[in-house]
Amino acid sequence: MMAEIAHSQSEYDLLDLTRKGLPMKDQLILLTGATGFIGGRLLRRLQEQGIRLRCLVRSPKKFQTLYPSLSDIELAEGDLVQGTGLKMALQGVQAAYYLVHSMGPSPGSVSQGFAEKDRQAAQNFKSAAEEAGLKRVIYLSGLGEKGSGLSKHLSSRQEVGQILASGAVAATELRAGVIIGSGGASFEIIRYLTERLPVMVASRWVDTRCQPIAVENVLDYLAGCLEVPETAGQVFEICGPGQFSYRELMLKYARVRGLKRLILTVPFLTPRLSSYLVQLVTPIPGSLVQPLIGGLKNKVICRDTRIHDLISVKLIPMEEAICTALNEEEQGPGALPSRQACFFSE
Repeated sequence: MMAEIAHSQSEYDLLDLTRKGLPMKDQLILLTGATGFIGGRLLRRLQEQGIRLRCLVRSPKKFQTLYPSLSDIELAEGDLVQGTGLKMALQGVQAAYYLVHSMGPSPGSVSQGFAEKDRQAAQNFKSAAEEAGLKRVIYLSGLGEKGSGLSKHLSSRQEVGQILASGAVAATELRAGVIIGSGGASFEIIRYLTERLPVMVASRWVDTRCQPIAVENVLDYLAGCLEVPETAGQVFEICGPGQFSYRELMLKYARVRGLKRLILTVPFLTPRLSSYLVQLVTPIPGSLVQPLIGGLKNKVICRDTRIHDLISVKLIPMEEAICTALNEEEQGPGALPSRQACFFSE
C-alpha cells in the first residue's frame, strides 16, 4: 500500500478555507494541458460544474481553434519548460491541475530528452506555485511499481509527482495505468492493432497484467479531488473494476467490435521490435509508441484502494468503456454508448 505523505502547512490552510465556507470549486482554478487527451475532457467537465477556470496554454490560437464555443474561458499564455508566463497564470489562483508531459510527437523517430523536459517543467511550476501562494496542485501520473525495472516513461511520470510534492504546495497525485478513451495513445494502439491485424504476432508483453480505467472515471477522480480537501498531499492509485492481460484486453475490444482475432506469442520479438510493428500498423508517432511499448513490461494494477473511502465513483466495466470510446469517434467526447456504435455478440 502506498505510504501517505505527511500533512504540510498548505494542507491545513486548505482545510481551514473549507471550514470557513470557501470550497475550492468557488475559487479560480488553473488548468494546464487543456488541449490534451485528458485536459480537454476535464475542461468541459469543470465548466459544466460552473467552476471558474483559467487555462495555461502555449498557443491561444490553437485553443480557440479547438474550442471555438468556449470564448468565456480565461487564457494565460506561457510555457512550462521555458518557465514563461507562470507568474501571471498563477495570480489569484487557489488550485491547479497539472496535466502536461513532454512525451509526444517530435521531428525525430524518438522523443529525445522527454524526462529532462518534464523534470524542468515540474521544477518551474513548483517554484512559481510556491511564490504565488498556490494552495494545492492535482497531478495525473502513471501507475507502476518502483524499482530498477520501471520503464523510463513511468519513472519520469512518478518523478514529476515527487517534484511537485517536494514543495510547499499540497500535491495530490493520481496514478493510472491504461486509460480507455478515444484519442488516448494507449487505447489507440490497442484499437489499431486489433482492427488491422486478424492474426497478431507479439512478444511476452501481451501477457503482462494491467487494470485499465475508463477516461470518464479518471475525470470523476480528478474533479472529485477538487471537492475533497482530504485528498491533498496524498498519492492515490486509480483503476477500473477488472484486471486483464493486454491479450485479454485486445480480445475484449475484438468482442465489442464483433471481430475474430488470434494473438500469438513468440519469445524472440523484443519490445523494440514490437514498437516497430506498432509504428507500421498504427498512425501513432514513434515518439509515443516506443516509450509506451517499453512500459508494457511493467505490471500496472492497483494495490492501494484508499481513494474509494474519499471519493465515491461508479466504476465503468471495460466493455462499456470500449463502446463509449468507439462511439466518441463519431460523436465527440462525452457521447453515451449505444448498440449502434458497437457490435456485441448475442
